[in-house]
Amino acid sequence: MPGNSWDERYAGADYKFGVEPNDFLRENAARIPPGRILCLGEGEGRNAVFLAVLGHDVVAIDQSAVGLGKARALAAARGVADRLETVVADLATYEPEPGAYAAVVAIFVHLPPPLRATVYARARRALAPGGVIVLQSYTPAQLAFQSGGPKDLELLYTLALARRDFDGLDLEIAEEVERDISEGVRHTGRAAVVQIVARAPA
Repeated sequence: MPGNSWDERYAGADYKFGVEPNDFLRENAARIPPGRILCLGEGEGRNAVFLAVLGHDVVAIDQSAVGLGKARALAAARGVADRLETVVADLATYEPEPGAYAAVVAIFVHLPPPLRATVYARARRALAPGGVIVLQSYTPAQLAFQSGGPKDLELLYTLALARRDFDGLDLEIAEEVERDISEGVRHTGRAAVVQIVARAPA
């Protein structure tokens, strides 16, 4: 997915996925220990800014400079510009610092299977002792809904895949559910998702 296609998607003043955080992240933010947080595929910054408001220092990664520019604007509007670092990078080549993060957040980051395995392996290595991965992705059942997400089956995720990718971590939450979402114009309605909170050994 070339960066410029996402730059085009994020163009304009409106926030395509809204300015409020993902509900699953909001519901489980208290599980994240103090420390820096890495947000993958963060787009326009709604989740990163939410975590910064809670007092975390956050590194937001995305391939769209336009999206991350809007993330910085949102952080400034909410008084947390000093807590947000943005990095324009391709997840195919981005390697986070090992052991550096209290959490890695991946909300609706849909990747081809080989790249997904690589990115999640790097995410695991990035966790500090006791750190958590917070993940929500669409499952194949999402193809029956019109509330967003890719239409390519390979880009969708399952609980079985998550159990494999995060084997050895403590899966505090690991479930496939249907839930209503309301996240801007692109994510609204009934949705089928897999939800993961996976904690590294302390």
